[in-house]
Amino acid sequence: MRSQAEKAAAFRALHQRPGCFLIPNPWDGGTAKILAALGYEALATTSLGVANILGRRGVTREEVLANARDIVAATDLPVNADLENCFAHEPAAAAETIRMAAAAGLAGGSIEDYSNDDKVPIYDFDLSVARVKAAVEVVKGLPGPFVLTARAENLIRGRNDMADTIRRLKAYAAAGAEVLYAPGLRTVAEIRAVVEAVDRPLNVVTGWLEPGLTAADVAAAAAKRISVGGALNRLALAAFIDAAKAMKEQGSLAWMQQITPMPPLRKMFAAAES
Repeated sequence: MRSQAEKAAAFRALHQRPGCFLIPNPWDGGTAKILAALGYEALATTSLGVANILGRRGVTREEVLANARDIVAATDLPVNADLENCFAHEPAAAAETIRMAAAAGLAGGSIEDYSNDDKVPIYDFDLSVARVKAAVEVVKGLPGPFVLTARAENLIRGRNDMADTIRRLKAYAAAGAEVLYAPGLRTVAEIRAVVEAVDRPLNVVTGWLEPGLTAADVAAAAAKRISVGGALNRLALAAFIDAAKAMKEQGSLAWMQQITPMPPLRKMFAAAES
């Protein structure tokens, strides 16, 4: 197995090489092993996936980090964590989550400017920048590399303000964030506008993209990283619900014909462990 420093260095290198890479989001050790066996080069956690596993609307920092440790231990791939707002409002308290994320073996993690307060959903600009600066200072003091992603949440939190989103991303980059992320970008033109405005690699999440756009389209817009957030988890839940409803309402067991055979699954699990 690679060391944490080696995995973090490999993760950073993915952002520095030409082109764009896909970083799918498993929600436990088993799905992480499947994605590793399929040939992905890095993984990302999903806080929504953790919440869905637990049957709740939200999760705690301890639950997110425990899930991250399970995923880190499952494969030899670098893992990036969805750390929401780092579970704190004040800069120093938020930055402590970054320290804990690194201690959990993660290669990277994110800090976002969504406050979880419906009355004031986005942190004040100056506070948002101060939070990123505090996180960057923690990263500088870590014993090994850690790729910090800063997220501007305007577009999915009721503030459809592209100018302010770009202003925030530029400020987060100036504060030292290594990767930038603005969930809610929908079109190739929007992606390209952000890429051209900032000087850091951009992550694009698939959930808000216009139907029909492909990974190749996102790559052509010069994004560096494509994640799927909780979408794979929601896809799995959709199949689960459909099968359960068919069984309850119709007595149908036809869904059994679509289940994954166990031998290929075991082979994938074994491949991730070797």
